[in-house]
Amino acid sequence: MPTAKLKKTGQAKRLKLPSYSARRRFLFVLMGLVGVALVGRALERQVIQTEFLQQEGARRYLRVIETPADRGPIVDRNGEALALSTPVDSIWADPRQLELDRQSLGQLAKALEMPPTELAALLQKSQGRSFVYLKRQVSPDISAAVQGLKLVGVHSDREYRRFYPAAEVVSHVLGFTNVDDQGQEGLELAFNERLTGRPGKKRVIRDGRRRIVKDVERIEPVRPGQQVQLSLDLRLQFLAYRALKSAMDEHNAIAGTAVLLDARKGEILAMVNQPGFNPNGNKARTGGRLRNRAVTDLFEPGSTIKPFVVAAALESGRYQPDTPVDTDPGYLRVGSGRVKDVHNYGLLDVAGVIRKSSNIGVTKIALDLGPERIWDAYRRVGVGQPLHTGFPGEINGRLSDPAKWREFDQAVISFGYGISLNALQLARAYAVLANDGLLVEPGFLLRSQMPELQRVMHAKTARQVQAMLEQVVSVQGTARRAAVPGYRIGGKTGTVKKHSAQGYADNEYQGVFVGMGPMSDPRLVMVVMIDEPRSGKYYGGQVAAPVFAEVMAGALRMMNIAPDAPQAEGLTLVAAGGPR
Repeated sequence: MPTAKLKKTGQAKRLKLPSYSARRRFLFVLMGLVGVALVGRALERQVIQTEFLQQEGARRYLRVIETPADRGPIVDRNGEALALSTPVDSIWADPRQLELDRQSLGQLAKALEMPPTELAALLQKSQGRSFVYLKRQVSPDISAAVQGLKLVGVHSDREYRRFYPAAEVVSHVLGFTNVDDQGQEGLELAFNERLTGRPGKKRVIRDGRRRIVKDVERIEPVRPGQQVQLSLDLRLQFLAYRALKSAMDEHNAIAGTAVLLDARKGEILAMVNQPGFNPNGNKARTGGRLRNRAVTDLFEPGSTIKPFVVAAALESGRYQPDTPVDTDPGYLRVGSGRVKDVHNYGLLDVAGVIRKSSNIGVTKIALDLGPERIWDAYRRVGVGQPLHTGFPGEINGRLSDPAKWREFDQAVISFGYGISLNALQLARAYAVLANDGLLVEPGFLLRSQMPELQRVMHAKTARQVQAMLEQVVSVQGTARRAAVPGYRIGGKTGTVKKHSAQGYADNEYQGVFVGMGPMSDPRLVMVVMIDEPRSGKYYGGQVAAPVFAEVMAGALRMMNIAPDAPQAEGLTLVAAGGPR
């Protein structure tokens, strides 16, 4: 019995359950450590890494974007818009988000007005990128059509596109901008820094599709480009454009240029060229049409340079307007060459040399004066000198060293061969005569005050030459077709054989006329050059003088310049227009 009891008690001791206190203590410690770690991590996140985590969060939805700036407008002297920037949309895509099946690809291509194969090739080429332009600066209709498709990964951004209301009429002067609204040619390039605005910056919230949900704050304000006001008068520009284009068509010419200048202030009132181009359209394959020939192309001035030889003669004190010059028998041997006139004018005075445009007469005067004096006379009025207008591609012209002139060189240089200048330089030179001997530098910007003038010729000499130029536009002169009813007009014709690699061509000419008015107080100077007229007429008095007359008549009236000649006399001069 006692033995059985002992056995039972020992068995009970052996079946006693083990203690879990150590395990519980371990779990409690482990949970405590986890809690401490969580609290520590929360403190780190909430206190130590607050700024970093906020920045990381902001990166998911906050963006700083640029707000495009409007390019400054270009206006004429009366405030008429010549160039404006209009808001347009550009369509772009994120190829990583884009999922297009064949149908949606066709719909997008149709909305963009581009071939599906071209669109597919563009997207294929841009695989792996996050941004690609599908089409820049589209019309509102295209933008609305694309956005109406609501395709994931296709977006639009606001940009600005340059628009030229007068189109071809001012194309050569203004030039144009590229797709990024940066000047590429003309005054758009010359004043690009002034015209270009500075984009603004703002912080926005975007959703998962990169759409702007909310504007958060403005970081930098938009600074639009500055306005540029030109000296051009759009009315006169259109008048000159129309007259020049009509002459080009009438005479089947390959090119033409016209420049109208305010002789007192040097302001360019009109400048046109042909052939032209539309700055609102595609510039590809336009070739030489983009050049502003009035400042980038040189030509030999021909007889239009003769008045400056005569001015040098008058300044020398050895000649007066009535000094006789014998041009008989109509030709003259000079060195190894021969100079001739269209007719045998016989005995002329100095004024008659200009009136009849005698090559022999001006050659004899030039040979008597010597090369240094002729060179100095040309140089003083700006031949071969820079214009300083800042126009891109502006060219200086050519006036060689007089020490290298042979006798025949001196002869031909006196009637406009062997030297070269552009139309604006020729206008500047004639402005000296119109401005009583004062040289004014021409410019494209409106001038609020008189510019600095430099005296390069005696006022008396300039007025004497003015009187001679007025005779040229009389019934006895070579520019009867340049007359303007009611106004006294002066000017000079020039007809130049074109130079080529083989020498001077026998049947390729440039017809030039330079004139001014009204002669009682010359205010306006105009140059017209018609390049290679091929209709049978090629004299400057035939092809260029009528353009001058049409434009000058309109300009004098538009500027409210009072007539200074009887109306009947003006009508007689026009009716008496002759062949030269």
